Amino acid sequence: MPDHARSDHPAVQAQLDRLWALSPGADVLGLERITTLLARLGNPQLHLPPVFHVAGTNGKGSTCAFLRAAIEASGQSVHVYSSPHLVRFNERIRIAGRLIDNEALAGVLEDVLAQAEGIGASFFEVTTAAAFLCFARTPAAATIIEVGLGGRLDATNILPPPAVCGIAALGIDHEAFLGRSLTGIAREKAGIAKSGIPLVTMDYARPLRDAIEAVAATAGAPVFARGRDWSSDRTKTGIRGSPGQPYPAPPGLVGFASVAQPGAGGRHDPPSIGRVGSRPGPASRRHACKLACPHAAAAPRAAHRPVAGRQSVLAGRRA
Repeated sequence: MPDHARSDHPAVQAQLDRLWALSPGADVLGLERITTLLARLGNPQLHLPPVFHVAGTNGKGSTCAFLRAAIEASGQSVHVYSSPHLVRFNERIRIAGRLIDNEALAGVLEDVLAQAEGIGASFFEVTTAAAFLCFARTPAAATIIEVGLGGRLDATNILPPPAVCGIAALGIDHEAFLGRSLTGIAREKAGIAKSGIPLVTMDYARPLRDAIEAVAATAGAPVFARGRDWSSDRTKTGIRGSPGQPYPAPPGLVGFASVAQPGAGGRHDPPSIGRVGSRPGPASRRHACKLACPHAAAAPRAAHRPVAGRQSVLAGRRA
């Protein structure tokens, strides 16, 4: 199903009209087009702050919202790329804690579309490239990337190894692309696994768990499964989490800094979540609390410096 976007800002709408004219008008899976587009842009995905990459059928958006809340509660800034938008296209790209403004959005779409001629990039692929370009130009402590469709062939999976990967609740979705087999869907979602990078998962039924473990093993990714390696429960005053084993610091990071100090019994107080704008709906909040619990309490302390120079579009407008 194609994304639809309208804007009351003339410059943004002009770029959205260009996007519709250039794109195939439907979802298209595969990494060939996004690879070519990002290469023309100077490969901004290689210059992002440490990334949390989140897949899943239900709860992945809420998981991203909880991750953002935990990181921001520590006083650190974070980029967020999510989809779809509810009201404004700008909701998809949050730069260092703030939704992208219209002028910056029009500018970055113009930059990306100028390099998209002849590629046949989809709406989502162009949007993904625009988000990566914004994030590479602006300092932040971390980046949260929500998978768009599936995982293995999703445009966001062009990312180099992130800080951590996560898979939220699983179910039947996007049947035209992923089929009706839950184990097949689980394998596609697990396709975001990267060698040596923790893959945090829920407590799925055994066939789904086995499918994910098999994909992760092939990729060389350690799996941290709820019910085996970590546990959580909701309370009236917070989220209790009890990791079963320490999480290794991913390669390339200076270390991890706690952004939520547990109180008695390992409880992480939730007021910080309430202070941030996002409020996940009740249906997905259960999944988000569970999945975010083990890794939301650890945000990378790696310094990020935006790319400098003007050798490519990457060195253009600053968000």
